[in-house]
Amino acid sequence: MKSPLVVFDLDGTLLDTHADLIVSLNHTIAALELPPVSYDDVTHLVGNGAQVMIERACKLHGYMLTSEELPALLQRFITHYSETMPGVTQPYPGLLAALDTLKSQGYKLAVCTNKMESLARTLLDRLKLTHYFEAITGGDTFTVRKPNAEHLIGTVERAGGDIARTIMIGDSINDILVARNAGVPSIAVPFGYSDVGIETLGPNRIIYHYDELTPELVEGLLAA
Repeated sequence: MKSPLVVFDLDGTLLDTHADLIVSLNHTIAALELPPVSYDDVTHLVGNGAQVMIERACKLHGYMLTSEELPALLQRFITHYSETMPGVTQPYPGLLAALDTLKSQGYKLAVCTNKMESLARTLLDRLKLTHYFEAITGGDTFTVRKPNAEHLIGTVERAGGDIARTIMIGDSINDILVARNAGVPSIAVPFGYSDVGIETLGPNRIIYHYDELTPELVEGLLAA
């Protein structure tokens, strides 16, 4: 029997990235002379990758972004974010201890994010977290992305896991839906960037601190 696999979302789940995303996003939309967005806007903007974040920020300000403008803006964001990361981004409290415990018990770990894979890998590298994960996939790794089940299934395959022995941890609707679509249990964290109460999304469990992420919790969900 294969080891259990715990798959994490990145932004708002593993890492508190909001401050650096806002800085790079505001740098990007400043090229259009748009006013900056704030932390209060994050939950409506984050979760579907940089391109969607830029599009939503423009829409928030009533700016009709054209398809011709988008590539340069996306590159402006990628360049600024890549050059400044990790910035003030940090793992959430208790995360590293939880990862160490799971790894020591033989669990496999992976990341499944809608962030571009190159940005996700660079960020995890600079925070010296890459070694924890058997696989890191982004919104551009496959031809589909969360909440499409194939994004999670492909991540499980790359990690050498078994979909029947997998759980998904995330902070937003895309994470809960991809788990449901792939037929795996989900754990939600309420400290991320969901624009609705995480309890309304129907996860199998909610944890309020990574102290609660134990092998016993994972085994209980897999056995349910």
